[in-house]
Amino acid sequence: LLKKMEDYEGALDFYQQANRVQEKVLGKTHPSTLTTIMNMANTHMGLKDITKAEEMYRLALDGYERSLGKGHEDTKRCARNLAFMLLREQG
Repeated sequence: LLKKMEDYEGALDFYQQANRVQEKVLGKTHPSTLTTIMNMANTHMGLKDITKAEEMYRLALDGYERSLGKGHEDTKRCARNLAFMLLREQG
């Protein structure tokens, strides 16, 4: 909802809080934790912080590949998001 309202700072705060809890409870490579990291990357895109967005996408992608494998739909979705961001930035 906060992202839809373009309150990217508020959304990022929410995701950071959720990520801290998820890492403690579920672990760093749990799919729910990785989805939160990918949502943080999307939010950084909204904030035009491309460097941080790329870092977060790569972190999520690495986790997805390790926990779910390269062929899993979540892994592919994250890879597509990263690729789309990189293509957009190349102009």
